[in-house]
Amino acid sequence: MNLQQLEYLVAVDTWRHFSTAAEKCHVTQPTLSMMIQKFELELDVKVFDRSKQPVVTTAIGQKIIEQARTILNETAVLKRIVVEQKGEIAGELRIGIIPTLAPYLLPLFLNKFLLKYPDLKLKIVELTTKQIIQELESQRLDAGILATPLKQPSLKEIPLFYEQFVVYASQNEKVMKKKYLLADDIDVNHLWLLEEGHCLRSQVVNLCELKRKESLMQNLDYEAGSIETLKKMVDVNTGITILPELALRDLSKAQEKNLRYFKPPAPVREISLVTYRYFVKYNLIEALRKEILSRIPIEMQDANRKEIAAI
Repeated sequence: MNLQQLEYLVAVDTWRHFSTAAEKCHVTQPTLSMMIQKFELELDVKVFDRSKQPVVTTAIGQKIIEQARTILNETAVLKRIVVEQKGEIAGELRIGIIPTLAPYLLPLFLNKFLLKYPDLKLKIVELTTKQIIQELESQRLDAGILATPLKQPSLKEIPLFYEQFVVYASQNEKVMKKKYLLADDIDVNHLWLLEEGHCLRSQVVNLCELKRKESLMQNLDYEAGSIETLKKMVDVNTGITILPELALRDLSKAQEKNLRYFKPPAPVREISLVTYRYFVKYNLIEALRKEILSRIPIEMQDANRKEIAAI
C-alpha cells in the first residue's frame, strides 16, 4: 500500500470513471487499474463495483476512500508546514468565488498578484455560495471569496471589505424622483432579480422583504443569470435592480444617471476570504488578503460599515 494507490482510489471515487481518473492523474488507464487491483488484493476487499457505469464505490470502499482522503490531506499538511516555515509564496492555491463578485474583484488584483508571486499557481472557479462551502469542507478548494457570515463551524472567515448596495433603475421609475431611497420605496413588481442559487438574490429578497410581499408580485417571472444581464434589462426595458458597489466601476456616464443611493445607514454585504478551519497555507492566504486590500478603496474596508446595516 502506498500514497500513489490512495491518490488513484480518490480519483476514481471523484470522477466515477477509470479512464477519466487516469487522465486526471496523468497515467495510463491500465496502470491506474493495476495499482487499484493490487490495493484490493492486499486488503482482500472490493473498493469499486465495476459492473456499473458510472463506477460505484462499495459500502466498505466509501469508508476506505474517506480514510484515504484524510491520509492524503495530512500528508499535504506536512509538506505545507515545511513550505510555510520557509516563508515561501509558492505552490498551488485553489479558490472559489461567487459570480456576483468575480468579474469586478478579480481584474483589480489578479495580474499584479501573479506577477508578484511567479512561483504561485492559482486555480480559480466561479461557484455559488453553497457549492463553495461544499468544496471547502471536502477540501477540494483552499479558499473561497464570498459574502459572509456563513455560520459554518468548520470554516474560518477572514473579513475583507463591506460592499454597499445601490439601486439601478430606468429613468421612468418613481424612485428616480428621489435623491436617497429607503427599501420601502422600491416597487417589487418592477424589480429584476438573479436566478435562484445566488446569495445576492437572497440578500435583495431580504432587503425588500419580498417574502412578505409575494402576494403583490406579478412580473417577476424572469430571473437573470448575471449582474450584467440585470443592468441590460433595466437599460433596454424598464424596471429596477439592486447592484453591489464594485459592479458600478464600469458604468458609462449615461448609466451612472440611473443610480440612486440608499439613505444612510445603507445596506451592505460583508465579503470575506473563507478557508477550512484547519487549513495551513497561511502565507498564501495572507499574501492574497493583502493584495486584495491594496486594490480596494479604503472606505470599503471600514469595519464600521458592517455595523451600519449588513444584510
